[in-house]
Amino acid sequence: MNGQRELEGLSALVTGATSGIGRAVAEELGRRGADVVVHGRDAGRGAAVVDAIVAEGGTARFVAADLSDPAQLDDLVEQAGAVDILVNNAGFSWFGPTAQLDVATFDRLFAANVRAPYFLVAALGPGMAARSSGSIINMSSMSGQIGLAGAAAYGAAKAAMASMTRAWAAEFSPRGVRVNAIAPGPVYTGGAVRERTEALGTTTLLNRAARPEEIAEVISFLASPRASYVTGAIVAADGGRTAI
Repeated sequence: MNGQRELEGLSALVTGATSGIGRAVAEELGRRGADVVVHGRDAGRGAAVVDAIVAEGGTARFVAADLSDPAQLDDLVEQAGAVDILVNNAGFSWFGPTAQLDVATFDRLFAANVRAPYFLVAALGPGMAARSSGSIINMSSMSGQIGLAGAAAYGAAKAAMASMTRAWAAEFSPRGVRVNAIAPGPVYTGGAVRERTEALGTTTLLNRAARPEEIAEVISFLASPRASYVTGAIVAADGGRTAI
């Protein structure tokens, strides 16, 4: 199958799409023909992503929302409308000694990385099931698969994403909705500490960190008809780190 415009006629919501992996995903889905709802909190950065997608012949619009606020999450769902592809990318990371993580940051970590994706799927998954089609891709991490010092809370949140992915596949896939997760290794993004990313990159079999575009390629595959028999999978894109 020619993958160039394979998502033509489909609507995709990408959360956290104004930078890093999310932006790369939004732009890749736009190139492949999807009508992209670009989510973020910064209207200026959101407009830049929309402009980049439109410049390549795609269609996109920006919707602002703080997903830690249930009312804003509900508003995003309403503005997005019927969604065929949901990419739960939004979130943030925290690394450091366990004793240094305060309760407020712990709660924000789980609200962003676990609670928001849960309620987006709760809102959008049933509609996909009613239409007997759809693809949900969740952002897990290699830190949810292996033990990394300083990543107890973040790793737990990303492990929760992997667990929910399998449960949602069991719930929705019999009605035609594929649910998968990607577990990236270290990725160069604007929000990451470059030195940490580079150090983690040296622990992979490929001896480097990934570019956001490399992760976006895997996500676009999972979103597409090319992955028609893939569901309930946690796909490692970590340079081989979890293979050793």
